[in-house]
Amino acid sequence: MRDTYGDAVTLTLFGESHGAAIGAVIEGVAAGTPVREDFLASQMEKRAARTKLSTARREPDKVRFLSGVKDGFATGTAIALTIENTNTRSGDYAKTANLARPGHADFTAQAKYRGFQDARGGGHFSGRLTAPVVAAGAIFLDMLAAKGVCVATHLAQCGGVSDAPFSEDPAELRRQMAALNAAEGPLAVLDAERGEEMRRAIEAAASEGDSVGGVLETVVTGLPAGLGEPFFTSVESKLAALLFSMPAVKGVEFGAGFGFASLRGSEANDAFIPRAGRIATATNRNGGVNGGITNGMPLVMRTAVKPTPSIYKAQNTVDLETGEPAVLRLEGRHDPCILPRARVVQDSLAAFGLVDLCAVALGVRWQEDPIWSTV
Repeated sequence: MRDTYGDAVTLTLFGESHGAAIGAVIEGVAAGTPVREDFLASQMEKRAARTKLSTARREPDKVRFLSGVKDGFATGTAIALTIENTNTRSGDYAKTANLARPGHADFTAQAKYRGFQDARGGGHFSGRLTAPVVAAGAIFLDMLAAKGVCVATHLAQCGGVSDAPFSEDPAELRRQMAALNAAEGPLAVLDAERGEEMRRAIEAAASEGDSVGGVLETVVTGLPAGLGEPFFTSVESKLAALLFSMPAVKGVEFGAGFGFASLRGSEANDAFIPRAGRIATATNRNGGVNGGITNGMPLVMRTAVKPTPSIYKAQNTVDLETGEPAVLRLEGRHDPCILPRARVVQDSLAAFGLVDLCAVALGVRWQEDPIWSTV
């Protein structure tokens, strides 16, 4: 098992949902990089379960730095952070411990780890492990912001309801992104009325013991042209690997994505134009990437998130101990929809991937590089 990802900058996750703590180790962050704990706390709050649209499991998620941070700055050595698990209620899972939950990793974990895994609350496979991702992501998002790079995600679709699209006008897009990142409610949307429709769809599913999924869309502005490599370390392959690490993500697309399949080349291509002394594209169907390398336009990516597999409806399954058919009736606390809390996770993973790409292209101290705007 490998819990580390990255090249010049790496992120390692550890812990289990019902263990003593979860956490992360970050390597490759240059000495002197600011670590704003107030911003980190605000990011953790976006992931927190605070409304009936999410699980009833409430955790304070206080982040504690064990090493690598002093007086608000990175020291240049490995940053180790932990988050205690304080509200586990493992007993909720005792009655169904041997029953493989449909849609979960219970069966595949059993096949891989032969019963030695910590299965309580999903163990290391739990969405609980996204908490340290968000903590680390706050550092990465700040690093990008220092170079004028902004990342924002909205619920493009949830429970069958679609949000308004991101604007193609640069000024309006910046306004939309700022509003999303400042939003304090559980639903990060561009159209409040459609957000209300999403809320009703989530609550309706929850009242029936069911769940819903949707689509998260992320836009990144301010990236220079020239980041990424052809083939194996393309911007898409790097970010897709990270986005697919999010629990419940089953699809990733960039730009027009699967929409390209129904277009002709004349419709799919983005014409190049001069703009403010630089080369840009008239449209952005390719989502800011050509040949695996950023072209300076907004980077656009989407994830398809399946409905939360932990539902309260009776489901057919198999007893992992006896191999006999069984019926699963779940107890415990589960999100009827993970999208409201997952959008900050997507921001964080995108930021991590981009920071690593920048460090590979320009070195660990890429934030100080004077040629950023012309890369």
